[in-house]
Amino acid sequence: MSSGYGLHGGPSRCFPFWQELLACYVVNTSSDDDSGKKKCVLALEDYYECLHHKKEAARVRALQAAYRKAEALGSKEEAPNAGQIRSLGVIKEEAK
Repeated sequence: MSSGYGLHGGPSRCFPFWQELLACYVVNTSSDDDSGKKKCVLALEDYYECLHHKKEAARVRALQAAYRKAEALGSKEEAPNAGQIRSLGVIKEEAK
């Protein structure tokens, strides 16, 4: 919502992007000349991404496709065993 009000009151998640875009338009355009809008393309992209999440969704689809492709090509024999996983330090060893 570009109005600035979220669903539960307060500012919406995209309102800061809208303010940035509006400020860019105010600084770079006038009532006589709209050619400054070209300078605001990046702010406009950020605002649209906040509203629609198209780039984020495309990245997620690409990552999922790559994961599925790697999963289909790889075999279970190459999977790390429990000792190798523990040696990464991600899983804390239990106190003995």
